[in-house]
Amino acid sequence: MKALVLSGGMGLRLRPFSHSLPKQLIPLANKPVLVHVIEALKALDVTEIGIVVGERPEKIAAVLGDGAELGVRLTYIQQDEPLGLAHCVAIARDFLGDDDFVMYLGDNVLTNGVVEMAREFRARRPTAQLVVHQVADPRAFGVAEVDEDGRVLRLVEKPEDPASDLALVGVYFFTPAIHEAVAAIGASARGELEITDAIQWLVESGADVQARTYTGYWKDAGRIDDVLACNRELLDGIKPCVDGEVDAESELIGAVVVEAGARIVRSQIIGPAVVGAGALIEGSSIGPHTSIGEDCLLRGTEVSDTIVLARASVEGVRSIRGSVIGREASVTAASADGSHRLIVGDHASVEVAA
Repeated sequence: MKALVLSGGMGLRLRPFSHSLPKQLIPLANKPVLVHVIEALKALDVTEIGIVVGERPEKIAAVLGDGAELGVRLTYIQQDEPLGLAHCVAIARDFLGDDDFVMYLGDNVLTNGVVEMAREFRARRPTAQLVVHQVADPRAFGVAEVDEDGRVLRLVEKPEDPASDLALVGVYFFTPAIHEAVAAIGASARGELEITDAIQWLVESGADVQARTYTGYWKDAGRIDDVLACNRELLDGIKPCVDGEVDAESELIGAVVVEAGARIVRSQIIGPAVVGAGALIEGSSIGPHTSIGEDCLLRGTEVSDTIVLARASVEGVRSIRGSVIGREASVTAASADGSHRLIVGDHASVEVAA
């Protein structure tokens, strides 16, 4: 079985970060979302992976390379315009050949994995098998209506009056029959080839389309609040490990990872938290659910529930919470008279004390 990972989205909801960084490279627990996805696919014993890329493919390739360091083989497939998930299948036809494959959205976080579902797909080999998740408000999702045996009866995109609470989570197992379905459908009202339309074509053709319910943590890291929530969830699963330097005046409490080359000086870190390689934490208090990227500088500050990306610096700021600080950004304290000096880019969101 091969894999097709979709990483061509523009990430409009993650601006300003997505102006310079593909959203699939946003780090969660100091690891890009795409790396988490690839590790999930490796757990399925899938190592032949096609990655559909859009704008700035070179940035994704610079991080992932040919996949050798991750133990997989990567093939990059260029999508010049965002023309839908089924279009991704169409342009990946040569890569996929006549193999079964799993299609995985590149910003999906499923911490429990889908190993059992992959095993069942391989054993039973239905025409398609969808991964679904019960949600409180299905109106925002593609929804699967299924019978008591898990067979899909109908798919509805963002229904106003849902007949089911089973949302499609963005993981699909397909046999090569999906290629005929993709070729048979036309563009939707928004001008895209919808994977739900292709799957519905299979259903209406009498194919065996199954749904299996995922019960673990699931979220797509498409908004800042979602990114922070995913970071918290992934940090909750880490184990303490100290490869860097921690001086005698510092204290680590709980699950804290200090990567090689990082230094902790006169500081307290309460886990779960990760400090990246080469970072310096001095005279600071780091609270739970904080990820600090490589070569960052935090001095005289308090930070919690925050992601600090590589080479950023935070100095003299009394309290930062629930924030994402971009690469090479600089955050400093207000002036003595209490005024703030801000340099704010397009689509940024800033909160300051009154």
